[in-house]
Amino acid sequence: MAAQELKRDLENRHVQLIAIGGTIGTGLFLGSGKAIQLAGPSIIFAYLIVGIAIFFVMRALGELLLSKAGYQSFTDIAEDYLGPRAAFVTGWTYWFCWIMTAMADIIAVGVYVQYWFDIPQWIPAVICLIILLGLNLLTVKSFGELEFWFALIKVITILALIAIGVVLLVIGFKTTTGTVALSNIWAHGGVFPNGISGFLLSFQMVVFAFVGVELVGVSAAETSNPEKTIPSAINKIPLRILFFYVGAIIALLCINAWTELNPAESPFVKTFSLVGIPIAAGVINFVVLTSAASACNSGMFSTSRILYNLSRNDQAPANFAKLNKNHVPSNALFISTLVLSVGALLSKLIPETAFGIVTTISAICFIWVWGVVLICHLRYKKTKPELQAKSKFKAPFTPFVNYVVLALFAIILIIMLFADETRPALLLTPLWFILLFVLYSINRRKRERITPDPRDRLEGIRTNTEIRHD
Repeated sequence: MAAQELKRDLENRHVQLIAIGGTIGTGLFLGSGKAIQLAGPSIIFAYLIVGIAIFFVMRALGELLLSKAGYQSFTDIAEDYLGPRAAFVTGWTYWFCWIMTAMADIIAVGVYVQYWFDIPQWIPAVICLIILLGLNLLTVKSFGELEFWFALIKVITILALIAIGVVLLVIGFKTTTGTVALSNIWAHGGVFPNGISGFLLSFQMVVFAFVGVELVGVSAAETSNPEKTIPSAINKIPLRILFFYVGAIIALLCINAWTELNPAESPFVKTFSLVGIPIAAGVINFVVLTSAASACNSGMFSTSRILYNLSRNDQAPANFAKLNKNHVPSNALFISTLVLSVGALLSKLIPETAFGIVTTISAICFIWVWGVVLICHLRYKKTKPELQAKSKFKAPFTPFVNYVVLALFAIILIIMLFADETRPALLLTPLWFILLFVLYSINRRKRERITPDPRDRLEGIRTNTEIRHD
C-alpha cells in the first residue's frame, strides 16, 4: 500500500523559482496586451499597486503558515480561524481558482502554437495536458525540477527583454513604427491616455497576472525547510515585482508606442517583431509557450494538492487522498486534469472569448481567497496574541494594512461591474459560492448521520451499565 503522506522533497532553489514561475505566466506574457490597451502607460502604476497589495497578503500568509507546524495549506488556516464551513468554501474555491487559471494557460498554448501552425487551438491544448499529466505523476521532486527550468527560461527572457530595451534606448534604435525612447511612455496621449476609467478597468487583468503567487504556501507541506525557505521566497517578492513586472512593462513601452500593441497577441512577441528580428520573435513565442505550459503545470500541482488536503479533512471524496508509489495524489491529479480539459473544449467552441471569461472568473475567485487570508490574519492577531508575540516572521503594518488591501480588493470587484467583458462573470460567480454552501450543508448532514453524537454514545454506555448491574 502506498504511503499516504506527501514527501518534503522541494528544496530551497525549487521554492524560490516556484515563487517566480508560479506567478509569471499567461497573465503577463499575453494578458498584459489587453491591460495596456485599457490603461496605456498608466498600467505601470496598476502593476505596482496590485503588486504591493499581494506582498502584504503573502506576508500575512507566511506568518500564519509558520505559526503552526501542522498547517499544510491555507484551508487549514481558514478552518482554525473561520470554522469548517469557511475552510470548505475556501478550499474548493482555491481549487476552482487554479482550474480557471490553468484553463487560461491551456487556451494560451493554443494561441501561441498558431503563430507557427494554422491548426485548431484545442489540438495543442489537449497534447499539452497529456504531457503535463504524465510529468506530474512522477515525484514531487520532478515537478520541482521541471518548474525550476521553466521559471529559469522566463527569468532569462525578461532579463533579455530589459537588456535589449536598455541597449536600444541608449543607441536610439529605430523600429518599423518609430524610435525607441523613454518618451514613448508619455508621448502618445499621456500617461493616462484613456483617463482614470481605463486605468481602473485594467485592474482585472493585472490581478490575473499575479495569481499563483501564493503557490509557495500550497507547497509548504512538501518543502524541506519551510521556516527558512518560505520567508526567503516571500521577502523577495517586492524586488521581483519591481523587476519582472514593472521593468518588463517599461521596456515594452519604451521600445514601441503602446498604441502599436494588439491586445489579442503577446506584446512580448510583437515587440521583437517590431525590432526587426523575426527569428527572435519566434524564439520569444516559444518562450511564452513554455511559460503557459509552466503555469498550467503549476495549476495541475496545486489543484491535486488542494483536493488531497480537502479529502484528508473529509471535505472531498476519500479516494482523492490516495497517493501513488511516488507519493503523488494521482486520483486528485486525474480528476483535476479531466476538469481542465474543459479549457480545450472552450478553445474549440468560443476561441475568441474563452480567455477573457476564464481570466475574469479566476481573478474574482483569487480575490476571495486572498481576502480570506487577510481576515484569518486579523483573527490570528486578535485571538492568538501569544503566537503573534513569538512569531519570527511578523507581517508589517497590521492590522491597518489588512483593511487597506481588503478595501482595494472590494474596489476592484466593484470596477468589474462597469466593464462589459467582466460583468457577466462577476454576476455569475456567486452561483459557485451558493453551490458550495449547499454542498457543505449536505456533506455535514451526511457526516452527522455516519458519526453518532457523543452524547448519544454516552447515553448508550450508561444504559448498558445499568443493564449489567440489574
